[in-house]
Amino acid sequence: MTLLAVVLGFAEGIAVGAGLVALLTVLDIIPRLVHLTGINDRVRSLERAIIAGGILAALFDGFDGGLGLAPWIMILVGLAMGIFVGLFAGALTEVLNVLPVLGRRLSLQDSLRVLLLAFILGKTAGSLLYWLYPRVWEP
Repeated sequence: MTLLAVVLGFAEGIAVGAGLVALLTVLDIIPRLVHLTGINDRVRSLERAIIAGGILAALFDGFDGGLGLAPWIMILVGLAMGIFVGLFAGALTEVLNVLPVLGRRLSLQDSLRVLLLAFILGKTAGSLLYWLYPRVWEP
Protein backbone atom coordinates (compact mmCIF):
# COMPACT_ATOMS: atom_id res chain seq x y z
CA MET A 1 0.00 0.00 0.00
CA THR A 2 2.92 2.35 0.69
CA LEU A 3 4.29 1.83 -2.81
CA LEU A 4 0.88 2.71 -4.25
CA ALA A 5 0.79 5.91 -2.19
CA VAL A 6 4.29 6.83 -3.38
CA VAL A 7 3.43 6.23 -7.03
CA LEU A 8 0.14 8.14 -6.77
CA GLY A 9 1.80 11.00 -4.91
CA PHE A 10 4.55 11.22 -7.51
CA ALA A 11 1.99 11.19 -10.33
CA GLU A 12 -0.04 13.90 -8.59
CA GLY A 13 3.06 16.01 -8.17
CA ILE A 14 3.97 15.73 -11.82
CA ALA A 15 0.42 16.57 -12.92
CA VAL A 16 0.12 19.57 -10.61
CA GLY A 17 3.60 20.80 -11.50
CA ALA A 18 2.92 20.52 -15.22
CA GLY A 19 -0.38 22.34 -14.80
CA LEU A 20 1.24 25.11 -12.79
CA VAL A 21 4.02 25.58 -15.34
CA ALA A 22 1.45 25.66 -18.16
CA LEU A 23 -0.59 28.21 -16.24
CA LEU A 24 2.43 30.39 -15.48
CA THR A 25 3.38 30.24 -19.15
CA VAL A 26 -0.09 31.07 -20.46
CA LEU A 27 -0.53 33.94 -18.00
CA ASP A 28 3.02 35.24 -18.66
CA ILE A 29 3.56 35.61 -14.92
CA ILE A 30 7.38 35.62 -14.98
CA PRO A 31 7.76 38.23 -17.75
CA ARG A 32 5.15 40.44 -16.07
CA LEU A 33 6.94 40.21 -12.72
CA VAL A 34 10.25 41.04 -14.40
CA HIS A 35 8.70 44.02 -16.16
CA LEU A 36 6.94 45.33 -13.05
CA THR A 37 9.92 44.98 -10.74
CA GLY A 38 12.58 45.99 -13.26
CA ILE A 39 14.91 43.10 -12.45
CA ASN A 40 15.86 42.19 -16.02
CA ASP A 41 19.36 41.21 -14.92
CA ARG A 42 18.09 38.86 -12.17
CA VAL A 43 15.50 36.74 -13.96
CA ARG A 44 17.28 33.53 -12.94
CA SER A 45 17.03 34.56 -9.29
CA LEU A 46 13.29 35.06 -9.65
CA GLU A 47 12.90 31.67 -11.31
CA ARG A 48 14.96 30.00 -8.59
CA ALA A 49 12.87 31.69 -5.89
CA ILE A 50 9.66 30.38 -7.45
CA ILE A 51 11.11 26.86 -7.73
CA ALA A 52 12.44 26.96 -4.15
CA GLY A 53 9.06 28.15 -2.89
CA GLY A 54 7.31 25.25 -4.59
CA ILE A 55 9.78 22.70 -3.27
CA LEU A 56 9.65 24.07 0.29
CA ALA A 57 5.85 24.17 0.25
CA ALA A 58 5.76 20.54 -0.91
CA LEU A 59 8.23 19.49 1.79
CA PHE A 60 6.37 21.30 4.58
CA ASP A 61 3.10 19.83 3.35
CA GLY A 62 4.52 16.31 3.18
CA PHE A 63 5.97 16.10 6.67
CA ASP A 64 4.07 16.10 9.94
CA GLY A 65 4.90 18.54 12.65
CA GLY A 66 5.13 22.26 12.80
CA LEU A 67 7.65 24.98 12.54
CA GLY A 68 7.27 26.01 16.17
CA LEU A 69 6.30 29.56 15.24
CA ALA A 70 4.12 31.83 17.32
CA PRO A 71 0.40 31.77 16.47
CA TRP A 72 0.39 35.40 15.33
CA ILE A 73 3.16 34.63 12.82
CA MET A 74 1.17 31.69 11.50
CA ILE A 75 -1.87 33.97 11.15
CA LEU A 76 0.19 36.37 9.04
CA VAL A 77 1.55 33.51 6.92
CA GLY A 78 -1.96 32.13 6.42
CA LEU A 79 -3.23 35.58 5.47
CA ALA A 80 -0.44 36.00 2.92
CA MET A 81 -1.13 32.55 1.48
CA GLY A 82 -4.84 33.29 1.24
CA ILE A 83 -4.19 36.58 -0.53
CA PHE A 84 -1.88 34.80 -2.98
CA VAL A 85 -4.43 32.08 -3.73
CA GLY A 86 -7.18 34.67 -4.16
CA LEU A 87 -5.11 36.78 -6.55
CA PHE A 88 -4.03 33.71 -8.47
CA ALA A 89 -7.64 32.52 -8.77
CA GLY A 90 -8.63 35.99 -9.97
CA ALA A 91 -5.93 35.92 -12.62
CA LEU A 92 -7.08 32.47 -13.67
CA THR A 93 -10.67 33.61 -14.12
CA GLU A 94 -9.44 36.37 -16.42
CA VAL A 95 -7.80 33.76 -18.61
CA LEU A 96 -10.49 31.13 -18.93
CA ASN A 97 -9.15 30.20 -22.34
CA VAL A 98 -6.38 28.04 -20.85
CA LEU A 99 -7.76 24.82 -22.33
CA PRO A 100 -8.22 26.17 -25.87
CA VAL A 101 -4.69 27.60 -25.82
CA LEU A 102 -3.33 24.33 -24.47
CA GLY A 103 -5.27 22.43 -27.12
CA ARG A 104 -3.86 24.60 -29.91
CA ARG A 105 -0.29 24.38 -28.62
CA LEU A 106 -0.44 20.61 -28.28
CA SER A 107 -2.43 20.18 -31.52
CA LEU A 108 -5.37 18.66 -29.66
CA GLN A 109 -8.18 20.80 -31.11
CA ASP A 110 -10.15 17.74 -32.20
CA SER A 111 -9.93 16.02 -28.83
CA LEU A 112 -10.43 19.03 -26.56
CA ARG A 113 -13.65 17.57 -25.16
CA VAL A 114 -11.84 14.34 -24.31
CA LEU A 115 -9.08 16.35 -22.61
CA LEU A 116 -11.65 18.28 -20.55
CA LEU A 117 -13.45 15.07 -19.64
CA ALA A 118 -10.14 13.51 -18.57
CA PHE A 119 -9.46 16.52 -16.31
CA ILE A 120 -12.92 16.30 -14.76
CA LEU A 121 -12.84 12.53 -14.23
CA GLY A 122 -9.29 12.63 -12.87
CA LYS A 123 -10.12 15.38 -10.39
CA THR A 124 -13.30 13.60 -9.32
CA ALA A 125 -11.56 10.24 -8.91
CA GLY A 126 -8.71 11.81 -6.94
CA SER A 127 -11.10 13.64 -4.63
CA LEU A 128 -13.19 10.53 -4.04
CA LEU A 129 -10.10 8.44 -3.27
CA TYR A 130 -8.81 11.08 -0.88
CA TRP A 131 -12.06 11.47 1.06
CA LEU A 132 -13.41 7.90 0.95
CA TYR A 133 -10.13 6.15 1.81
CA PRO A 134 -8.28 8.49 4.18
CA ARG A 135 -6.17 5.70 5.69
CA VAL A 136 -4.40 5.11 2.36
CA TRP A 137 -2.60 8.45 2.69
CA GLU A 138 -1.40 7.90 6.25
CA PRO A 139 2.06 6.43 6.82
